[in-house]
Amino acid sequence: MNARMRAAGSRRRDTVNARMRVAGSRRRDAVNARMRVAVCVLALTPAAICSAALAPTAAGAQQATDPSASSPNRPASGTARDWEIVAEHLRWAQGERLDTLPHFGDVLVAIGQRFVGTPYAPGTLEMPGPERLVVNLEALDCVTFVENVLALARLARSAHTDLLNNEDRVRSAFQAELIRLRYRDGLLDGYASRLHYFSEWISDNQRKGLVRDLSRELGGLPAAGAVDFMSTHPDAYPQLADPAMLEAVAAAEARLGAVERHYLPADHIAAAAQAIRNGDVVAATSAVAGLDVAHTGLALWLDGELKLLHAPLVGSHVQITPGTLAERVRRLDGQDGIMVARPVDPRPPVGARPSADPPRRTPFGSPTPPSPTVPPSPSPPSPVPPPPTPS
Repeated sequence: MNARMRAAGSRRRDTVNARMRVAGSRRRDAVNARMRVAVCVLALTPAAICSAALAPTAAGAQQATDPSASSPNRPASGTARDWEIVAEHLRWAQGERLDTLPHFGDVLVAIGQRFVGTPYAPGTLEMPGPERLVVNLEALDCVTFVENVLALARLARSAHTDLLNNEDRVRSAFQAELIRLRYRDGLLDGYASRLHYFSEWISDNQRKGLVRDLSRELGGLPAAGAVDFMSTHPDAYPQLADPAMLEAVAAAEARLGAVERHYLPADHIAAAAQAIRNGDVVAATSAVAGLDVAHTGLALWLDGELKLLHAPLVGSHVQITPGTLAERVRRLDGQDGIMVARPVDPRPPVGARPSADPPRRTPFGSPTPPSPTVPPSPSPPSPVPPPPTPS
């Protein structure tokens, strides 16, 4: 009898302990998931996990190896190396005559692929003190990658040679492009003026004439749910310890929640892929309550497949997805679809600029399909000279 009672008691203890371990594991997983989300949120936009993809190229891996590239003590206005990177990309774009390419998106993927191998770093915009423009091209997150590439592409497309040969004017023009992209109405007016939520980044930049939201016309469905992650998780944001700042962010969230937004569900991406062009901004929508977007990057046609050129958290550097965009979104539990925005050409081409030399084909990736609805299968990429070796 005693032996049976001891055995029964032992089984009960084992069952209780197992349940406690499972419950504890679930709680840890939930906490870790929230912490991972908060890390990405602090980078710029309330974003969830960014997953790994491809190994860096040798040239790209050298672009930023200095650990100070993501240090909070680096100057917000940029280091000497940041401005060297800006100048190198613009000189290269000028030499390759990217201003003559028929599609602006091809300019973005040409410049964007030169960042492959650049380290990922979260929170590069979170500097101590009042909100100010941060310039950092040595280390990127998924949103700052998109912003920096788009700013460079806009200058490469529209800037005249005399501007590119003037260092001060290049700095002023690049800073102006970043402010226009990063802040509501293009005005830097404190922390709350930053476009923290990427769905607002799309709508605000569409209103400014910088991008065009394609999500609905691609067959997108209305997105449901409030967008309030920041105001409901104020402890994740030191700036929100100020009640006035918290109130301003909550007001921005309320305005965003009142505007209908659309997304293309994960199962619909493959069918709509042929309408997505090189350089389109892709925002993976989030399945986490209160978050609108989990990740961002640029669409890239490569070897007949639509891929994502991006800076993921897991993977540690700018890279290209080995599989297709549709496969990537379906694989990740925290993402349930995409929003798509097409950057607007700052110099709508009436025709190629006069030149003794014919314009080059797309330097990286396959040529952009000529039609936004039924493009042919993209052809193989054209050869391109390697990027300059960083100093």
